[in-house]
Amino acid sequence: MNESAEGSSAGRGEVSPYARSVEARLAAAMAELEATQKGVAKAEAELRRATRSVRSADRSVEVTVGSQGELTDLRFLDGKYRTMSPGELSGSVLEAFGRARTEIARQVMETFEPFTRPSAEVPELTGVDIDWAKIFGPEVLQDPDDRAQQASGHRLRDEIDEDEEH
Repeated sequence: MNESAEGSSAGRGEVSPYARSVEARLAAAMAELEATQKGVAKAEAELRRATRSVRSADRSVEVTVGSQGELTDLRFLDGKYRTMSPGELSGSVLEAFGRARTEIARQVMETFEPFTRPSAEVPELTGVDIDWAKIFGPEVLQDPDDRAQQASGHRLRDEIDEDEEH
């Protein structure tokens, strides 16, 4: 028994090719994990400072949101609000706020997109699967042009409804 142990490569302190392969893959996985952690920390720091400002389609208001979609500023532009009905003004605020939230959500998605991709070096690292629609709502996945058409249709229906009330 001693002879076979002494005669093997393991007995001489050498590492088998399989063990080297596992060690190399583990080292690559650890390096990629470290790089990912640094990348996520950098992305989080950037997003903490991120804001998005959007003007309403009628250019009467401008809203600014933070990276979590929170309203951080609301400005009424050029005194246009003075001639608007309460419904028109609230519609403009909500429209700009919705667009700003969607835009900042897309910025968050773009920032974290690299972490959703599978690893080229370590096939076992498949990337993070994030359900963006669950986090931000399904509208964040819609084409911005489609959303604009839907929004204009809602405004038209709102105006028709308001006319019927009067």
